[in-house]
Amino acid sequence: MLTSMKVPVQPRRYQETIFAKAVLYDTLVVLPTGLGKTMIAVMLAVQRLQQYPGSKVLILAPTKPLVQQHETTFRTHLNLPPERMSLFTGAVSPAKRAAQWKESDIIFATPQGVENDVLGGKIKLDDVCLLVVDEAHRTVGDYSYVFLAKQYMKQAQRPRILALTASPGTDQETITEVCRNLHIEEIEVRSQDDPDVSPYVQEIDVTWVKVDLPPEFQDIQKILKSCFQRRLEHIKELGLLSIPVNQVNKITLLKMQGEFQGSISRGERDMETMKAMSLTAEALKILHAVDLLQTQGLAALKKYTDSLIEAARNGQSKAVVNVVTDVQWKTAQLKVEQLIEKNVEHPKLAALQRIIIEQVHAQKDSKIIIFNQYRDQAVKIKESLHAIGLSAKIFVGQAKKADTGMSQKEQKAILAEFASGGFSCLIATSVAEEGLDIPKVDLVVFYEPIPSAIRTVQRRGRTGRGEKGKVIVLMAQGTPDVGHKWVAHHKEKRMYRAIAEVKRNFKKDITPTEAKGQKTLLQAYYAEKKEKQQTQTAALRIISDYREKASPVMKELVEQGVQLELKQLGVGDYQLSDRVVVEYKQVQDFVDSMLDGRLLAQLKDLKQYTRAIILVEGEQDIYSVRKVHPNAIRGMLATIAVSYNIPLLWSRTPRETAGLLIALAKREQVAGADFQFHTAKPLTDDEVQEYIVAAFPGIGNQLAKPLLDHFNTIKDIVNASEEDLKKVPLIGEKKAKRIKDISEREYKAGK
Repeated sequence: MLTSMKVPVQPRRYQETIFAKAVLYDTLVVLPTGLGKTMIAVMLAVQRLQQYPGSKVLILAPTKPLVQQHETTFRTHLNLPPERMSLFTGAVSPAKRAAQWKESDIIFATPQGVENDVLGGKIKLDDVCLLVVDEAHRTVGDYSYVFLAKQYMKQAQRPRILALTASPGTDQETITEVCRNLHIEEIEVRSQDDPDVSPYVQEIDVTWVKVDLPPEFQDIQKILKSCFQRRLEHIKELGLLSIPVNQVNKITLLKMQGEFQGSISRGERDMETMKAMSLTAEALKILHAVDLLQTQGLAALKKYTDSLIEAARNGQSKAVVNVVTDVQWKTAQLKVEQLIEKNVEHPKLAALQRIIIEQVHAQKDSKIIIFNQYRDQAVKIKESLHAIGLSAKIFVGQAKKADTGMSQKEQKAILAEFASGGFSCLIATSVAEEGLDIPKVDLVVFYEPIPSAIRTVQRRGRTGRGEKGKVIVLMAQGTPDVGHKWVAHHKEKRMYRAIAEVKRNFKKDITPTEAKGQKTLLQAYYAEKKEKQQTQTAALRIISDYREKASPVMKELVEQGVQLELKQLGVGDYQLSDRVVVEYKQVQDFVDSMLDGRLLAQLKDLKQYTRAIILVEGEQDIYSVRKVHPNAIRGMLATIAVSYNIPLLWSRTPRETAGLLIALAKREQVAGADFQFHTAKPLTDDEVQEYIVAAFPGIGNQLAKPLLDHFNTIKDIVNASEEDLKKVPLIGEKKAKRIKDISEREYKAGK
């Protein structure tokens, strides 16, 4: 059955233009929120499935609510049996997802789940004719989109990528990185001012509401800033602060912290650097408290100070202890508690109450979204709205924190209730910023400005979808709110200039579709060489503990063609053969495991294998990551080498780690070793036969099948002469003789 629209859709002119380009090229679509990016994806999905019957479309989005939203849109518009569309979730077992994949024409998923299945070899992307990447600005760094796009372009027989975003980045470097990672050939960008878009754009009225901090807040602020500045003065006295104290901000401190960590990791453990490192950590904690006071309120600040006290009790770090025992810090904390008892709060809360009351009085059935960065403050906002009789619910991500984490089921229910008018105010953190299509949101409130053009555009785009929208931004005078306002404003301006510049230079950097596959002689030589290397590597099989899933090392292994199998390993992280297992650790965890006793227990378990290895990754100095005497670390290194006879290997990066694992696996599986994997439980009779034959010395999985194909039965293999055995490809004189020796040797172990 060919995929088609249930009801013919009349696309807007700009949608038609973009669609026509996306049919021919891997395309990045930059379109303001609410202008129908998803419909372009629907149209292209229909076109590709009609052009390539029997193929699949994969729709990726960063959050489960957004994935579910896409599923609903596609089911509404496409004439396709329900069972031919599947929603991939982490709650479904990998085996069932693999079965769903085979049965489905269109799959909706978050990238992390698909990444795990691709890494484990559960699914292949070869028959996917269209990959839709929503919120494509995330395709940077180590995000799952990057790996999946690369694997898709490797595996797919008929690749096509459609990338969607309202805001791809604020500088040319980021936008170019997104395009390269997604193999983009064309950029289609529209702003609200473009003539083919402007008729469909609803006006959004943006208002800034300014509030002044009360004298009580300013008093606490002075105490905390004095506490902060004393740390900076001390760093200056140590000779490690080159700029005036009043010019130091969070970015400066983070840069200083990185420099100090770099010095320490290089072995420069002088007292001045160590002390400055601790003072920088203290200053950052105090600065965060100041920011919460200025932009959020006392409830959020109290939660934070309580968490530091708890951390100090647990002895987490000397920096935390130094902060909570500081006399000025204690004074500020006492004043906060006194103000909370008097019900004094941040003036933003009163302003917010007034704004919401005015909106609801003007329009009784209003839908209002309030964006706030901090979950603790979101709880306080909800309480303040309930206090004046307004219905409000919190919408946050899944990671649990106190009692504010939400399951996927709860998220879906909250959004459905809000969309249907079940309550007036949705108080949301960043999880609601991206892509959620909630019809007729009348007002969006920013509890604070944010210094990000992407997030500002995303937040603002939640209103003005279908009719005029309204945005109100709360801003505390004389606080970081003011700076964040202008940072976001200028970044947004730069974003459109950067997109235009990237698009202008695009053809110079990106190879068009027509030129793909046309290689120079030199390129062809290197491509052939690389293919041979990957063919050799593809013969390798490495079992990885499933808890290592989506690690950079696993991605590197798959990139280099290793057949990866994910399962729960009782010992180690990577199993390379019957006798070789590798315990993989990063430097920090390696040292931590020495101190907390885990490493000793792991060493005992590793001795189950005759060739156990510990592989430590990272460029840090192991003597600098924790405050522990070097002799303690040396003693443990000696124990590993002498008492347990376990080799210790070192690598600097995930790529080096993967290279070492491949080299070890080749030694075990390819270089003539007399052993192979013999751990997987056979399921069918054929697999049982392969399992038995693979156990013969030097045979393994690669030669078991040719032997069985040639002789048909295990009995005939055992009874065959050396000459007959040598007729099988890759069975030489040595292997044939060994098979006969083992087959005819008398068993003596039990005598």
